[in-house]
Amino acid sequence: MSEKYLKKLIGKTEIEDGLKRLDKLTNEEVQMVTAQVLEATHTVDNKVARVDDRVAGIDNNVKVIVDKVAAVIDGA
Repeated sequence: MSEKYLKKLIGKTEIEDGLKRLDKLTNEEVQMVTAQVLEATHTVDNKVARVDDRVAGIDNNVKVIVDKVAAVIDGA
């Protein structure tokens, strides 16, 4: 009877150890995915910043053109 009990006890320990390893791997995977999402977010942020700079440049060009057109109209 004690041998059967010991086998059950060892089996429980193996299951608990397996669950602990699984939990650790799950946490590591969450950290890796979080790092990948953070990297992707920074990439998107950098691209948006470049688009914002381009839009600002276009806005400045449009203002220059509007000023030139206004000068031509005022001079006409």
